[in-house]
Amino acid sequence: MERLGTGIGWRPEIAEAVERMPGIDWVEAVAENVCPGHLPESLERLRARGVTVVPHGVSLGLGGAERPDPGRLAALAERAEALGAPLVTEHIAFVRAGGPLTASPPLEAGHLLPVPRTRDALDVLCENVRIAQDALPVPLAVENIAALISWPGEEMTEGQFLYELADRTGVRLLIDVANLHTNHVNRGEDPAKALAELPLEAIAYVHVAGGFERDGVWHDSHAHPVPPAVLTILTDLAARVSPPGVLLERDENFPEAAELERELGAIRGALEEGARERGARERGASEWAAPGGAARGGTAPTPASPSAAGHETGPARQRLALAQASLLSALVGGTPVPEGFDRVRMGVQARALAGKRADVVGKVAPELPALLGEAYREAFLAYEHGHPMTGGYRRDALDFAEHLLLSGRLEEGRARRELREWWLERSGPAPRSRVARAARRVLPHR
Repeated sequence: MERLGTGIGWRPEIAEAVERMPGIDWVEAVAENVCPGHLPESLERLRARGVTVVPHGVSLGLGGAERPDPGRLAALAERAEALGAPLVTEHIAFVRAGGPLTASPPLEAGHLLPVPRTRDALDVLCENVRIAQDALPVPLAVENIAALISWPGEEMTEGQFLYELADRTGVRLLIDVANLHTNHVNRGEDPAKALAELPLEAIAYVHVAGGFERDGVWHDSHAHPVPPAVLTILTDLAARVSPPGVLLERDENFPEAAELERELGAIRGALEEGARERGARERGASEWAAPGGAARGGTAPTPASPSAAGHETGPARQRLALAQASLLSALVGGTPVPEGFDRVRMGVQARALAGKRADVVGKVAPELPALLGEAYREAFLAYEHGHPMTGGYRRDALDFAEHLLLSGRLEEGRARRELREWWLERSGPAPRSRVARAARRVLPHR
């Protein structure tokens, strides 16, 4: 695996700061936010300097019951080629459910949700990963995610699940140590045990990020400083293996460049401490080595079960589809919580999804909070409660605006007139005059 070094997540808000930072060997860009034919000038300048750029996908949904969408795979492949990337990365998560497999309306989470660590989910994930590998021009690495909720009836630990995934598919692993910390707080899972069970040789690189704790729940915000507990897990990982690359993620609430550089320095320090521990451990092991050269003690992790390559996944996909649709419907559609799930945690997750949805819609359509002011968030959360997302955030923004215009919640005035104009300009491929005539019939002045 190519040595990447130390990197940072490239975001438009910190693009200039990233270009000026010393010691940045590579950056990671959200794949869906990059247009292959019009790469941001900042990324072009970084590439010209020899800085590696890795596209990081967030919408493929490899852990979902459906096979990966060919269009999304083609788009990810196009971005990898445009950036000259040595690999691409995605998440072990599902992001949508419903549809043909369940004969129910399609739903979108707008967020990465955990897959159950079961044989069904593993069989489906392995096939989806192989489909993606065949469609991509460069190697794929997949990331463990953070979770607020646990699936009932899980059959494997996270380490066992990831080991067998890598064993059966040859996929690389992107290990997020912040997510291991999140799952420690939220699900009582031991990060050290997870690291001990991982196939360390499969690690492509490592993510490090911050978050915050509220009422006993850790929120993986990517908007707060990296806590000492996450750096401790990074040191533990580095004491076991030298990771090819480590990257600092920050998605919101961006601090000054000096603060980001201090966090990068802390990450380098954690890696150095881990390397020292690894060196001492290796020296100690060599002293105890048997005459034939084999060190005493310590065995490689054992896969949870024999390879299941070639399993027929049709029935497993059906079962997984029903389970994921039931969970997602409870989170975004207000249906009853499926049996076995913690109702309190489900409520926390549902509120987190609603808040994130409001925030992201406000970013992809900044005109909406600008027009509505302080009333935007309250209005959106009231709309969200009965209107699950089905077509992505941009479609969601249009649907929300249409709802406001039709519902009468927005009184006649400047804001309503400008919102109507905004909606008309973006509500479809039909010529502007035809859309306007239709809108005047459906959305009369009040």
